[in-house]
This record gives sequence, C-alpha cells and structure tokens, in this order.
Amino acid sequence: MKAIVFDGHLRYTGVYPKPKLKQNEALIRISMAGICNTDIEIIKGYMGFKGIIGHEFVGIVEKIDGNDQRLLEKRVVGDINCSCGICSYCLKGMKTHCPERKTLGISNKDGAFAEYITLPVKNLFEVPENIADESAVFTEPLAAAFEISEQVHVKPTDSILVLGDGKLGVLCAFALRLTQADVVLAGKHKAKIAVAKRQGLNTVEVTELSSFLKTYDIVVEATGAPDGLELAMQLVKPGGKIVLKTTAASGKEINLAPVVINEIQIIGSRCGTFEPALRGISSGLIDVGPLVTAIYKPEQAEKAFERAGDGDSLKVLFDFRLSAHNETWLQQPMNTP
Repeated sequence: MKAIVFDGHLRYTGVYPKPKLKQNEALIRISMAGICNTDIEIIKGYMGFKGIIGHEFVGIVEKIDGNDQRLLEKRVVGDINCSCGICSYCLKGMKTHCPERKTLGISNKDGAFAEYITLPVKNLFEVPENIADESAVFTEPLAAAFEISEQVHVKPTDSILVLGDGKLGVLCAFALRLTQADVVLAGKHKAKIAVAKRQGLNTVEVTELSSFLKTYDIVVEATGAPDGLELAMQLVKPGGKIVLKTTAASGKEINLAPVVINEIQIIGSRCGTFEPALRGISSGLIDVGPLVTAIYKPEQAEKAFERAGDGDSLKVLFDFRLSAHNETWLQQPMNTP
C-alpha cells in the first residue's frame, strides 16, 4: 500500500505492508489525513518514533474483526490512543495515560499517512453526513482544543490569550470562544492572523504583547516553540492559569521562580473527546474549512511537509482517495493580509 514513512528520513513508498486486523479492531481505508505540528517534530526526533507517521484522519471502515459491525462501511474518525483497558488508569477512565498505550503515528503504532490503518472499534466515531472530509480531518486537534474547558473552569468574565497562530492555536481560540470569555489570539504570521480575523477572532501580534504583561486570567501556550512557556509566564495574571499544548523535540531551561511567586497554575493538556468536536463542526459553530492551506497526493510527501513547515501555512492535507488531485489545491489565498 501507499505510505509515508519516517525511518530517520521522510520518504514515500508504494509497497508498505497492509496492516493486519486484531480482535475487535477495524480496518480503515484512509480518505484524507492532516499534517500536525507533532508530525513535524517527529521528523526532528521527537519521541524517537519510526514508522508510518500521521494521526489526524478520516476514512471508511472496510472490515471489522468482532461482533460489533455497526460501523462497517461507515465514514469515521478515531481516537489515536490505544489503551490496554485493564490497568488502574484505564479503569479510572484515564486511558490516555495508560502506561501500555500505543499512539497512532506517534508511539509504537503505524499511523494515518497510509492507505490503510487499524484501530480498535471502540476508538471510532461516525462522521455526520454534513461534514466534508476536509473538515472531518480536524476532529482530533479540535477535540484537543475542547479538552481545555474540561480541565479548566472557564468563566464568561475571563480574559484568555491563546499564544500561537498555528493550527492548534486557532482551534483553541475557536473552542474557547464558545464559553463567552474574552478570547484573543496572538501570533507573528500576518497571513495566519488574517485568516483568524476573517473567522471573527480577536487577534494581536506578538510584538505588541509587551503592553499586556500580567493581563490574562488564562494563557494557552500553543506556539510549538520551547520558549513559549516563558512568554506565557510574563502575560498571565498572578493567580492565573497557563495551559500548555506545545510538544517539541527540543527543550529549554527556564526559571520557574515566577510560578511560585505569582502562584500560577500550569496545566498540561493533550487529547480530548471527539463528540464535542464533531458537534461543533456539524452544527456550524466552528468552521474549519478556511484553515486548509493546501492538499497534496501522498507521493508529494516531501513537498507537503515543506509547505506545512512554512510560517504562513495552517493545515496541509494528504488526499488518499482514488480521485486524488494531480497538483496542490489551495483553499484560499493565504498571503492576503
């Protein structure tokens, strides 16, 4: 099958072995998959992963090994964490922290940049008919954005700053805006800021943030950069909260004394539940379509990753369908200010 593999080098292959089904798993034919910042960090060495990368996808269930056949031939997205189901974390409903878990395209399990993947049936969610494939791919990162309001009590009177104008930062701003709090997105890329503004988000350029020190009740750090936490510490109010979303291959030494002095809470935030994300897209409350920068065939993997790493790009997708585009397809002119 077609696949995009990282084995120390990013490469496309047309002869990767098709995955074999295990009990209570589904075989899913991938329609589209999206490049995440985590994928970019993996090819820099994050997690030491080797194999098929990618974890944001939408596809069709072709086969199920098990009695539950309800999702057969259905269009689905899937939770990327494959947990054991029997450890103390799983039994407490904390499957994303299962010490035996495998994570699609990130840890010990081949990912979604391929024609086929397997996932446990319990991980799958049917996609409503009114959600296009290009939008369904956003379910996993949007679920991660909704996770913030599951972890932190957000009041309508709160002032919230989302640091980072990339894919996840914009999605976090979308999700938090639904709480009726005052949400501002901060970034340094004019094209991305322009897209966010067209979606009705309040924005500020990073260069202007020196005027807003110790201003925000909650700061969401989604810069994708190791030094994002240091900036967040300067912008959050004493007694405020910082939500960390960045995962990076490299780290940075940081003085945590201000966290103690200003009694700041720091919350790590990773994966979320899929139902709110699917409802948000299906209802029209969140329009992710304009965030698509370009779509590529899997054979164009190197070019696609180069585009995804461009500072002006938001979401870059792979089209694995038979009707895959011959060239890149632009959703909108990203360079329009």
